Amino acid sequence: MGVEEQRAGKFYVERDVLDELCLDQVARRRTHSTTPPLKERVKDSLRCSMPKLKRSVLSTFPVLSWLPRYSVRDNGLGDLISGISVGIMHLPQGMAYALLASVPPVFGLYTSFYPVLVYCILGTSRHISIGTFAVISIMIGSVTERLAPDSDFTFLNGTNGTAGLDVTARDAYRVQIAASTTVLSGLFQVLLGMVRFGFVVTYLSEPLVRGYTTGAATHVVVSQLKYIFGIHPARFSGPLSQVYILIDICRHLPETNIGALVVSLVALLVLIVVKELNSCYEKKLPLPIPIELIVVTATLISYYGNLNSQYDVAVVGEIPRGLKSPSLPDVSLWGTVVGDAFAVAIVGYAINISLGKTFGLKHGYKVDSNQELVALGLSNTVGGFFQCYSVTSSMSRSLIQESTGGRTQVAGVVSSVIVLITVLQLGTLFEELPKAVLSCIVFVNLKGMFKQYLDIPALWKSNPVDLLVWLVTLVCTILLNLDLGLAASIAFSLLTVIFRTQLPRYSILGQVPGTELYLDTDTYEEAKEIPGITIFRSSTTVYYTNAELYLDALQKKNGVNGHLPNGTVHPEDKVDVEKGSPDLKGNRTDIALTDRPTNGQVNWAYEQQWTRLDLGSETGSHGDDAITQTSSTVGEEQRGRSSDIDTHTIILDLSTASFVDTVTVMMLNNIFRDYREIDIDIYLAGCQVCVVEQLSRASFFSESIPKSRLFTTVHDAVLHSLRLQGASDVPIYECTLRLACLGGYANLPCYCNGERLACLGGVC
Repeated sequence: MGVEEQRAGKFYVERDVLDELCLDQVARRRTHSTTPPLKERVKDSLRCSMPKLKRSVLSTFPVLSWLPRYSVRDNGLGDLISGISVGIMHLPQGMAYALLASVPPVFGLYTSFYPVLVYCILGTSRHISIGTFAVISIMIGSVTERLAPDSDFTFLNGTNGTAGLDVTARDAYRVQIAASTTVLSGLFQVLLGMVRFGFVVTYLSEPLVRGYTTGAATHVVVSQLKYIFGIHPARFSGPLSQVYILIDICRHLPETNIGALVVSLVALLVLIVVKELNSCYEKKLPLPIPIELIVVTATLISYYGNLNSQYDVAVVGEIPRGLKSPSLPDVSLWGTVVGDAFAVAIVGYAINISLGKTFGLKHGYKVDSNQELVALGLSNTVGGFFQCYSVTSSMSRSLIQESTGGRTQVAGVVSSVIVLITVLQLGTLFEELPKAVLSCIVFVNLKGMFKQYLDIPALWKSNPVDLLVWLVTLVCTILLNLDLGLAASIAFSLLTVIFRTQLPRYSILGQVPGTELYLDTDTYEEAKEIPGITIFRSSTTVYYTNAELYLDALQKKNGVNGHLPNGTVHPEDKVDVEKGSPDLKGNRTDIALTDRPTNGQVNWAYEQQWTRLDLGSETGSHGDDAITQTSSTVGEEQRGRSSDIDTHTIILDLSTASFVDTVTVMMLNNIFRDYREIDIDIYLAGCQVCVVEQLSRASFFSESIPKSRLFTTVHDAVLHSLRLQGASDVPIYECTLRLACLGGYANLPCYCNGERLACLGGVC
């Protein structure tokens, strides 16, 4: 591709140099805000009308907006097949994840029924499958086991003097704890959604969420090892509990139940093989093979093989028929579980909204983050009254729901019907199901989370800071448990943001020849500094944590630190002042203001003047390429500038600033004051409107710092500075290259020292 093809085109702009005062006049700055006052906004929010009432009802109950327009012909068959497929998955996953929550398996089936119906009415995502999820289940399980350990329900058998465990009382209390925690977490979600606080999840970055779920998957694996090996390790809580549990499991390995281990290995083999076949032949199979129905086969083998009585293989046990009547949660537990409930609420919503928005973007519909928060909260709150535990969306079930043709929330209703039939009529058939098989189902469904370890090499290449957040989150989650690990991870993630603002990149900008662009001279070779003008920029907002660093970098970059009043001079700064800062050496670009005719009009333009200045040379001679600089007619003493400082202007590019605080305003005042004493002019450039307004409210502008010191762009400030210095202060060189050809035509040549220059694409 040639140079001509690469060029997107040219533009010529003719306008005056604009400072802030001129910009207000030219752009006609509004004298009043277009935003209605607070009083009017409150009145408008309280004002009721039929259209407003209709919008409120439809936004609160989304089912009223899509159900009347539901097309049975277009969506009915897909939703039916999808609902049946997801419902079949709900059965083993509900019972398996109930083990993670340390409640009887039947309560996992309840959790797969009530909350799903509530979400179908209130949710805005059409493809996610609400129900049990491994991470949330293990978070609930950590609470139930901490507050209701086995040791609190042991008793001494009066007949033979052995210790026994009251499993019925323990499970009843754990269900009560799980339900109370679920209701409280649901209330948190509802309240946050009502105050439009859905953005809270933005503080959970994607690396943090993925690292956290990966760490939680490790908790899940550790918690299920006892069922795989058929052993009974002790329970530990608090930091490093996972390490202690693993040590205790290793200590109990000699006691492994061979029957449970064989069942686990066979189930794992079958599940993995069939799952891989589903993945390999995904496009050829009309429906994925419902391998979760292995629970039926396992139950039959366990029943007819008497695995529980002959080989002591743990089974699900009694599954009562029917549904539980609603009951009030134990409010007295809220003070104990408030931290856990809030963590469950935030993590559950983060998983739900990220998955919902993924499907929404893929299929072209909007997912309301605040409504999702309310829908998930009410699903948990209502479910808690029916002895359910916390729910969120599941990636595996959601993918099945989408891939099998599900298009609306009707698929969720169909899956609930499948669960309801099982609870009412078929539940007792699964009483002989080995718990080891349920643990294997949990293991296989964690494949997606374990694949997240592949984030490590990807983040190493793309963003090491995000990789650090991912690793710290993983380690904290594993070592500090799920609640403390989440808090520590969020704190560390926010600290990385603070550290990055405290350690920004400070740049000296130079002009790209022939343009009004000013780029970092360290990054771009063609970006040349303008003699006498230092253009300084920070890559982030300047505020109280990095204001002092900004000032230090400014003094070091412009090389005049030793000349500031009361300035602290470091040894390395003295060397820079004596020898000349390296930033001031090398190629520079000089701009001479000229009247250039363009199409018969007079246009203020700029001519690039190239020079190689050797600041350490007294003669400025460079052999055949000698460039002689004409001395200014006005002496340094007459201008009152220090003879060893060639900088007369510093331009602070504040285009990256989104706000200014009081510390920043004080720092800018000090910069103007200190540099004024050594006759260096300071200008601000590129300030956003909000920054200008904040400076005005802080009384920054005054007689000594008028608004005319603030310019729209860096180029405006440069041109103003050069005009202010006068023609005598603009260096004049023997060789002048006019980089932009007049009119861009090759028949208007450029000359240097009497020699005609080649013109390529309008550039000499």
